[in-house]
Amino acid sequence: MKEARFYEKIGDGKVKCFLCAQHCTISPGKRGICAVRENREGILYSLVYGKVIARHVDPIEKKPLFHFFPGSTSYSIATVGCNFKCMHCQNYDISQYPKKHADIPGDEMTPEEVVRQAELAGCTSISYTYTEPTIFMEFAYDCARLAHQKGIRNVFVSNGYTGPEATRLIAPYLDGNNIDLKGDDAFYRKVAGARLQPVLDTIALMKKLGVWIEVTTLIIPGYNDSAEFLTWAAEFVKSVDPAIPWHVTQFSPTYQLMDKPRTPVATLRKAREIGFGAGLKYVYEGNVPGEGGENTRCPSCGELLIERFGFTLTKVEMKNSSCPQCKAHIDGIGMP
Repeated sequence: MKEARFYEKIGDGKVKCFLCAQHCTISPGKRGICAVRENREGILYSLVYGKVIARHVDPIEKKPLFHFFPGSTSYSIATVGCNFKCMHCQNYDISQYPKKHADIPGDEMTPEEVVRQAELAGCTSISYTYTEPTIFMEFAYDCARLAHQKGIRNVFVSNGYTGPEATRLIAPYLDGNNIDLKGDDAFYRKVAGARLQPVLDTIALMKKLGVWIEVTTLIIPGYNDSAEFLTWAAEFVKSVDPAIPWHVTQFSPTYQLMDKPRTPVATLRKAREIGFGAGLKYVYEGNVPGEGGENTRCPSCGELLIERFGFTLTKVEMKNSSCPQCKAHIDGIGMP
């Protein structure tokens, strides 16, 4: 265990946690919504510091990040726990585990070991992913600081519920963040146990603080596939920065939404058209390899710059982060 950051004592042994936007009030002997931060005699502890439940070497495109060192690999880690309860979570077995069990599983790792493993694997970055990285912020922060000293970048794959204080703490060491924009406020309340506004605030603040942002919307038939919502989402992303890549991805039945069908490719095409129509420079279709919506094209002349099949780059026609045809600059970090 490690004493948590981002909390205050509020009397009667209770504490108020403001790591994320849930702002849990936690009584002695109890845990927050994430189920991995526990009040013990008026002191809040992180139960997952150094308790790594998953670690893999992934292509950066899997995050998905398409404008962040394309074609590179990222050492990816997670602990158990999450501050959401998404009905369609594909990693529910680890994200929801501590809400159903008293123990906290995971392999003990130090920040030094995490960074060393990333180095040995030849990874350009470390990704804090699979579950919500905010809930293991103390560990992620220590890893990220050490990684930066070694020249290794850091990436969050996040639901965007990080509190502003925690965002400001991690931002100097966080190079990229793919943040979900899941639906409207009703969607967040019904499907995720959260609210929309804090997610919008985090996207805007992360961008303001200089973190490279990409946004993902998993489109679920009957939940968030209306033209009205998709238009609003595209316009919001554009209002932050039209150069933010927007990934509109295909849903597959999972967890508590097994009764919903896979998202039609036609819906993804329409969403992509809406994104471009709103003025976004880069919009991608996800989870449909070979359909062409994964490719990066020049926003100025339409030239094919990066061709993808799933998580693999099959062709790269760029030089010095610019289009060889019209010389337009292509936004991103570590672009070819």
